[in-house]
Amino acid sequence: MHDSLKVGAQKHFLRARAAQLAWARFEPADRLKIIRRLRDLIAAQSKELTRVVCAQRKRSAAEILTNEIIPLADACRFLERDAPRLLRARQLGRRGRPAWLFGVRAEIWREPLGVVLILAPSNYPLFLAGVQALQALVAGNAVLVKPAPGGMPASIKLRGLLAAAGLPEGLYQVLDEDVRSAQAIIAAGADKVVLTGSAATGRQLLADLAPCLIPATLELSGCDAIFVLPGASLAMVASAIVFGLRLNGGATCIAPRRVFVPRDLLPALERHLLPLAAQLPAVPFATTARERIIDLLHEAVTQGARASRPLPTATDTDMTPIVILDARPECELLKADIFAPIIALVAIDRLQEALELDAQCPYALGASVFGPEPAARAFATRIRAGSIVINDLIVPTADPRLSFGGRDESGYGVTRGVAGLLEFTRIKTVSTRHGQFRPHYQPSHADDAGLFTAYLEAAHAISWRKRLRALARILIGLSKRG
Repeated sequence: MHDSLKVGAQKHFLRARAAQLAWARFEPADRLKIIRRLRDLIAAQSKELTRVVCAQRKRSAAEILTNEIIPLADACRFLERDAPRLLRARQLGRRGRPAWLFGVRAEIWREPLGVVLILAPSNYPLFLAGVQALQALVAGNAVLVKPAPGGMPASIKLRGLLAAAGLPEGLYQVLDEDVRSAQAIIAAGADKVVLTGSAATGRQLLADLAPCLIPATLELSGCDAIFVLPGASLAMVASAIVFGLRLNGGATCIAPRRVFVPRDLLPALERHLLPLAAQLPAVPFATTARERIIDLLHEAVTQGARASRPLPTATDTDMTPIVILDARPECELLKADIFAPIIALVAIDRLQEALELDAQCPYALGASVFGPEPAARAFATRIRAGSIVINDLIVPTADPRLSFGGRDESGYGVTRGVAGLLEFTRIKTVSTRHGQFRPHYQPSHADDAGLFTAYLEAAHAISWRKRLRALARILIGLSKRG
C-alpha cells in the first residue's frame, strides 16, 4: 500500500474517532435536528443533486428523483419520526421476570458502535450509501464512505449538504475510491463495515475482517425471481418485466432475472412481453462483465433456449435488453449474478417445481409474486428471499420503514428501516437491584438443592397440583430456616 494513501486514511480514521466521542453524547433529538435540516436542503437542491448523479449514471432526471433523491428524503423523515423511540433506553416491566429475581429492574440501552466504514455501490451512489450513512449518524456513529469508482461526486455532495445542515466536522468523511483506503481503515480498527456489492467482494472483505473480528452487514448479489401464479394479469407481468429491464439499465440488485411461468400461460405472456421488450433502447455494456455475460447467453442458447434479439459480441459497447425464452432449468444463467438487462423465462408444470428450481440459485435477495392476492400471499411464505413484492416490482421496497437484506450468498444483516437503524448500535443491558435483601450472598445450606428443585417445579410444572405441592415444600423449607 502506498504510504501516502495509508497515512491519509489513518488521519481520516483518527479524526472520525475523536469526532464520534463527542457526537455520542448528543441526544438523538439533537442529532435529528440536523437530519431535518438536511431533508429541507435535499428538497431545495434536488436539481443540483440530480445533475451530480446524472453525470455518473447517465439516467433521466425523473428516474434519479424517484429512485435516489425522494427515497433519501423519505428515509430522513422516517428517522425523524421513529429514531427517538427506537434508540431510547427500554425498561422491562415485571412481566416475564423470574420470580426469584424480585427487586431487580432490567433495562436495555442502545449505544453507538463507533466508526462505521461504508463501502458504497456504483449503481445507486446517493440513495443506498446515503441511507446507511444517515442511520449510522443518527445512532451516534461517525461514518467513513469509500465510494465505488465514479461515485465520488455523489458522496462529496452529500458531505456538503450535511455540513450545511450543521453536522460537526469529522463525522462524515469521504475516502479515496481506491480499495486500499478501505483496507487501511479496517486495519486501523473500524467498528463496523457495511458493504453493498457482489458476493465475490463480500468474500474478500470477510477475509480482511476476520483477523480483527470486525462485524459487517453485507448486501450482496441478487438473481431475483418472478413467480407467475394462475389468475395473474399477464399484461401486468409483462409490463413489470419490461420495467425491471429498463430501470437503471438493468443495474439494480433486485431486478428480476428469472420468471417462472405455468407452461400453459407462457405463450400468452410472450405475446404481451416481446413487443414491449423490443422497444427498449440499448444500454452501456460493462466491460468487466462482458465476456462472462456473453458466455452465459451462448450457453443458454446452446442448451435449447431462444433469444429475443441477436446476442451481443465482445466488441459491442452497448447492449440491447434480451429476453431468453424456453430457458432450461440447468442453465447457469439462472444462477448468475449479472448486472445487465437480461431476463429468462422458465416454463413450469406446477408451482412446487418453481420453488425447487428457485432453490438451486445460490442468491436470495428478493422476489416478486403475481397472482390473486390470497394465493400470492400464501405462496410468498414459501419463497426463500429477504424481500417479497406482491403484484408489483422493486418500487415498494423504497418504503423507508422496511428493512432490506438478503439470505444465503446475497449476504446477511439488513440496512434501512427499524432493524437497519438498530444494526448501527450495540446493546448494553443494565440490571439494578433494589432493597437490602441479597439471599445469594449467604453461605450455602444443605437444603438449597431441595428448595431450588421445588422452586423449579412450582414455577414451571404444567399441573397446578404439582405447583401447589412444590410451593408447600418451599414454604416448609423456608420456615425451618426461620
